[in-house]
Amino acid sequence: VQVDRSEVIKSNLNPVFAKIFTVDYYFEEVQKLRFEVYDSHGHAGVGTHDDDFLGGMECTVGQIVAQKRVTKPLFLKYGKFAGKSTITVISEEISGNNGYVELAFRAKKLDDKDLFSKSDPFLEIYRIDDDRSEQLVYRTEVVKNNLSPIWEPFKVSLNSLCSCEEKRKLRCVVWDYDSRGKHDFIGEFFTTFEEMQKAMGENKVQWDCMNPKYKIKKRNYKNSGVVVLLDLKIHRVYSFLDYIMGGCQIHFTVAIDFTASNGDPRNSCSLHYINPYQPNEYLKALVAVGEICQDYDSDKKFSALGFGARIPPKYEVSHDFAINFNPDNDECEGIQGVVESYQSCLPKIQLYGPTNVAPIISKVARVAADEERTKEASQYFILLILTDGVVTDMADTREAIVRASYLPMSIIIVGVGNADFTDMQILDGDDGILRSPKGEPVLRDIVQFVPFREFKNASPTALAKCVLAEVPKQVVEYYSYKAFPPRCPQPETPDSNLSSPQ
Repeated sequence: VQVDRSEVIKSNLNPVFAKIFTVDYYFEEVQKLRFEVYDSHGHAGVGTHDDDFLGGMECTVGQIVAQKRVTKPLFLKYGKFAGKSTITVISEEISGNNGYVELAFRAKKLDDKDLFSKSDPFLEIYRIDDDRSEQLVYRTEVVKNNLSPIWEPFKVSLNSLCSCEEKRKLRCVVWDYDSRGKHDFIGEFFTTFEEMQKAMGENKVQWDCMNPKYKIKKRNYKNSGVVVLLDLKIHRVYSFLDYIMGGCQIHFTVAIDFTASNGDPRNSCSLHYINPYQPNEYLKALVAVGEICQDYDSDKKFSALGFGARIPPKYEVSHDFAINFNPDNDECEGIQGVVESYQSCLPKIQLYGPTNVAPIISKVARVAADEERTKEASQYFILLILTDGVVTDMADTREAIVRASYLPMSIIIVGVGNADFTDMQILDGDDGILRSPKGEPVLRDIVQFVPFREFKNASPTALAKCVLAEVPKQVVEYYSYKAFPPRCPQPETPDSNLSSPQ
C-alpha cells in the first residue's frame, strides 16, 4: 500500500526531500517499508509508467528507529545494485506526549466586583485550537475575598496546554466567583507557552488583565489588575522511543525447556521433534519473538540457554547451560544462529528434569544488575522462556522475579504443548500482584505468560504482538522509576558501527 510521495526535486542527483512521512509505530510488530525513487518526467502523477525507476530499498520501522538514521543502497529490479545510489532515511518521534508543566500564578489589584466584600477570584486557561475554538485547559480554585490572590500551583500536560506547540495562543480569564453560577468577568489576557517560559528560575512574567468594555468606555483605563506567573517548571516524560533513539539496546535471551515431558525428540509426537517440513512450536515461538527483538540489538547476537537436561561430557543435570556448549560465550549469531544451535544440541543431550526456571532468571538478572550500576539507559534485557510444563521451583521463581522487577529486564513465558498452565497465570501479575514467598510484592509487573496453543492457528506475528505489547511500557516504567534519562545519541565515526548516530 502506498503511504505517500515526496515532492519532486528538479535536476538534482543528491536531493534532500522536505516532505515528512508519518507512520504509526508498533514495537510488537515487524513493520516492513519499501522506499522507491523515480525520475519524474512531470506529465501525469509521480510513479506512472512514464517515470524512470531509479531504485528501491526495503527495511523495517524498527530498524529505522533503533538506528535513527539508516543509509542503504538502492536496488533495481532482480536485486541489481543501482550503481552507487543510496537512500538515507531519518526518523524522529512526533507523539508529542512528552511531559507536563507546573505553573504557579498570583494576581494583584484586581477590580472589586462585590458591594460589601472583595472579589472572590479564580483563573481559567483556554487553549485556542486551529479552528479558533477554545478548549478549557485548567480552572484554579476560588480565593475568597481577596483582590491579590495567590492560587495553588498546578500541573498540566504540555499536550493539553498547547498541543506541544509553544507558539499556540492561550486565553487566560479571571472571574469573580458567584455561587449562583453567574460569575462576573474581571479581565483577560492572551499569551503563549513560549512567553510563559520566561518565568523559569528567578524571573517572573506578568500580564495586564484587561476588560475590553472598560477599555472602550474609560479614557484613563489601564487594566483591571495584573496577573503574575511566579514560577514554571517543565517535567519531561520520556517515551520508549526516546530511550531506543538514545541508543538503548534490547538484549534478547532465550531459554528452552529440555525436560523429559517434552517426549523423545526422535519421535514425531515429541514437542522437540525436528520436522523437515515445518518448525515445531518451540521454533515458531522463538522466531516470532526473536525477529522483532533483533532490530533493537546492534550486534545481532542472542544468548541461548537450555534447562532440565543432562549435558555432555558428564551428563549431569543442568538448569542453565549454553545450547552452543560454549560456557564462556552463550551468544549465537542472529535468530538463525539460535535455531541452528538448538537443532544441533538436541541429539547431544538427554531430556531429563525437573522444570526449574529460577536459575536462568537469576543468571540474566546478574547481567542486568551489572548494567544497572552504569546508571545509564544503555541496555534492557528480555528473557524468553519456552516451557512445556508447570514450573517445579515455584517459590524460587517467584523470589527471582521479585528481585528482577528492580532491574532493567522483562520476562516472557510461552507455554508450549497441552499441559495445564493454570499455575503459570500466577507469575503473570494480571490477576493480582505477584509476591515472593515472604510476601514482598514485585516493584513492577515484568512477566507476560501466554499458552502457545491459543495461537496455534494464528500467524506467528499474533503471538509476538501479544507477548511484546507490554514491553515498551515496562522499559519506560523501569527507567522512570530510576530517573535515568535517555542517553544522548553518539555521533557516528566512520569506523564505528554504533546503532545510534546523530
